[in-house]
Amino acid sequence: MTARTTDLRRRLRQTLTIAHRDFTATVFTPIFLLFLLAPVIMGSFGAIGGLGAASVSAGAAEKERVVVIADPQDTATLVAADRALRRLSSSEAAPPPLDLRAPQGNARAQALEAFNTPDVDVLAVMHGPFAAPEILYGQSRRSARYLAVLADQALRIDRTGIDPLSRATFTRMTRAAPTAGSRNTAAFFAVFGIFFLTLFLSGQVVGTMAEERNNKVIEVLAAAVPLESVFLGKLLGMFGVAVLFVGFWGLVVSQIGALLPPEVDIADLTPAVGFRTFALLFAAYFTTAYLLLGSVFLGIGAQASTMREIQMLSLPITVLQVGMFALASAAASNPGSWVAQLAEIFPLSSPFAMAGRAANSPELWPHVAALAWQLLWVAIFITIGARLFRRGVLQSGSPAGGWKKLFRRGSSDL
Repeated sequence: MTARTTDLRRRLRQTLTIAHRDFTATVFTPIFLLFLLAPVIMGSFGAIGGLGAASVSAGAAEKERVVVIADPQDTATLVAADRALRRLSSSEAAPPPLDLRAPQGNARAQALEAFNTPDVDVLAVMHGPFAAPEILYGQSRRSARYLAVLADQALRIDRTGIDPLSRATFTRMTRAAPTAGSRNTAAFFAVFGIFFLTLFLSGQVVGTMAEERNNKVIEVLAAAVPLESVFLGKLLGMFGVAVLFVGFWGLVVSQIGALLPPEVDIADLTPAVGFRTFALLFAAYFTTAYLLLGSVFLGIGAQASTMREIQMLSLPITVLQVGMFALASAAASNPGSWVAQLAEIFPLSSPFAMAGRAANSPELWPHVAALAWQLLWVAIFITIGARLFRRGVLQSGSPAGGWKKLFRRGSSDL
């Protein structure tokens, strides 16, 4: 066994020891239970807010009406026309209920007075003959357009009869391959899934070294273990926490997915590489995305020594993640374009963009090259972070002097 192999095994053992130490220190705490259940807490608040907003919206929608002032003999025609038009829209997008009123004196004056009807919100009022009606409306021009179409449909029914002239036969078909739009949608979901997971999980890497800098533990570790092994071990330890989180909620979501109604069909969202291959690539790209962003955040956060500095770093870190998501989303919507190529090559956006490519393109060899490229940049970011930490913090002699020492050395080099 050569000396290089022995040294490599020793460094690997040291890295895994650091990873195990950080993993157990994070998982076996009461705070981790709150972190694990954070989606339930956030979802509960979101559900409460959504129910409140839906209740207000539903209450307002129940009071909306469109009014038609017409002779009683036209009632059956208008009801048939209204029923035929409502079949074309879903219940959520359906126009307000139709309120039929018999004319009383001046029809236009009655139409104006209809807007003052108590206990209901009248959005539009129509009066006059079907061939040339007058439609009054307030802010909802959509309801006015519906009444115009209703008058046209009523005129057709009045001339041809209520019975339909055509009786269609509906046959559902299944496409041999998903449409381009469906693949773009699947690509966007892949990009968003990795973005959401990394946004929620990778940010915690920023503060992993602040406490150990304050209590001088990092100096003991740096004296016994190479800094690169410390950084990589901490990154792997926090990645283990992320995998535990994703595994737990993945199991929960898989059980919830079995409860979806049968009319929900996900076959149209089939990725170009197939579901099984896509699942493997999604896991691989989540891993590289976490390691890439985590290594950058770890290197930046290692220069901060207080919670205030860490909080100040949170905003630019979030902006960086959102920027990578925007770039990868544009790539998913325009596969093969220069934007897509830029997103696939740039290290921090590459995992997001390549996950989208797996949904759009069946080729597999680019993914092998992309994963190797991304892992190379993980090694580069860890090396740079460790060297900056060694120059800016360990040589400064003060945990609070990392940024100032680093900038002072950089300016003196110029």
